[in-house]
Amino acid sequence: MQPGPPSAVQRFRDARGQARISRLEDLPNVGPAIALKLRQLAIRTPLDLAGRDPYDLYAKLNARTGVRHDPCLLDVFISATRFVAGAPARPWWAYTAGRKKQLTPRRRRGT
Repeated sequence: MQPGPPSAVQRFRDARGQARISRLEDLPNVGPAIALKLRQLAIRTPLDLAGRDPYDLYAKLNARTGVRHDPCLLDVFISATRFVAGAPARPWWAYTAGRKKQLTPRRRRGT
């Protein structure tokens, strides 16, 4: 039986057990502006993203700020939450097609 992907905690520790990724800005695709948006959602560290739904985070940020943010921000949230969950680092735009497919209303049969 093959082991699954390493947990977020395991991935963020170096060989000596010290944190390698401790700041939001250490995550792929997350710079100061995105980190500020995450902090508005009480996300302070990368581990705070573990198990979080990026679509829910995006909706909560829109509601909290009263602004509909660019959907590309959702792509960044998807990339960050997936990275924390064990996925390899990928550019945020690698998630755009999947996000568009997820959010496009499905047509009813025969219409």
